[in-house]
Amino acid sequence: MFEKLFILVKNNAGKAIIDNPAIPVKYHEAVINEASSSIIEVLKNQMETGRIKDLVSYFQFSGIYNNALVSSMVNKFANKLNNFYGIDPTLAWATANALIPPVMQELVKQSKNEQNKDFALTSMLSKLNGNRADLSGLVNQMMVA
Repeated sequence: MFEKLFILVKNNAGKAIIDNPAIPVKYHEAVINEASSSIIEVLKNQMETGRIKDLVSYFQFSGIYNNALVSSMVNKFANKLNNFYGIDPTLAWATANALIPPVMQELVKQSKNEQNKDFALTSMLSKLNGNRADLSGLVNQMMVA
């Protein structure tokens, strides 16, 4: 799932990263990796802090552009761009905001596609928790509620 998320980010990286003069070509792969890890870190944090219901609701009823989850991902990625790559904070935020919301929109879409088992919500959440527990019963119960 994590490799597929990297590919999903890479496929959406055109304007935000690849065509961005503020990001040197030699950093493209690393910056795409930073975007992927920012998404994973925020999703994991949601689970670790007991907000799995909010996470399930996000994927079930995604009004993603005003969502605190996506804002947190954008801010985390923008901070990495600023701190590790020296990109101006305003430009870093604009770059993160151009990439993360479309990636998350695509991720939600993929999670609802029954042919795509890698991004199925129960599979994704299980991988995020290190496959320590089968969350399918809990997730299915929350989706009905």
